[in-house]
Amino acid sequence: MQRRHWMLTPNRNAWAGLLARRPDLASEPLVAAWAERGFPLVLRRPLEDEPPGEVPLGLPLPPGLGKRRLALTLPERDIVSIQPPPRLAAAAATAPAAWQGTIAALLRLDAGTRCFGSLAWHYLTGLSYLSPASDLDLLWELPAQPSSLLDGIAAIAGAAPMQIDGEVQGSSGAAQWRELHASCDHVAVKNDTAVVLMAKGAFLACAPS
Repeated sequence: MQRRHWMLTPNRNAWAGLLARRPDLASEPLVAAWAERGFPLVLRRPLEDEPPGEVPLGLPLPPGLGKRRLALTLPERDIVSIQPPPRLAAAAATAPAAWQGTIAALLRLDAGTRCFGSLAWHYLTGLSYLSPASDLDLLWELPAQPSSLLDGIAAIAGAAPMQIDGEVQGSSGAAQWRELHASCDHVAVKNDTAVVLMAKGAFLACAPS
């Protein structure tokens, strides 16, 4: 199972230990109180120089704090829960009014759509991640007949007030929906550890079981 974009909650004591090793983060009040407020982190691909055996985590700060993307690691024992990204249907209530019609159309196309990025963080934390320039980042499961999904996304995106970005997830990884909808032979497929170039037809044939 691909777990990129999944949300992990750290142990509060472990978070305090991490901050003790990272004074650059401890000086930021929002980061210092992150675990105490019950906010999650996001699973990401590991970097080459990171400690082996630790879980690679990301914490994107809100735009008002410079929109920094912090890369962290914790031992697996210090993770108290892991959940998939939120469903778009749940996060929709926190989206801007101008987005509601587009979101309703996306949910009619695929009620199981999930979200990540600005809308997900805004929904999960209540902090100001959304701005007039925000994109809508979404995740879809690759269906057995992908053309209907891809054509539907393209039609909705063409009339949307925001940019619709996101990935379609198959058993071999995840690919950008725009690449899959375009006339190309190969697509970049992201998995938990790498990005590989794959024939588009082969990717589209690998729907999750």
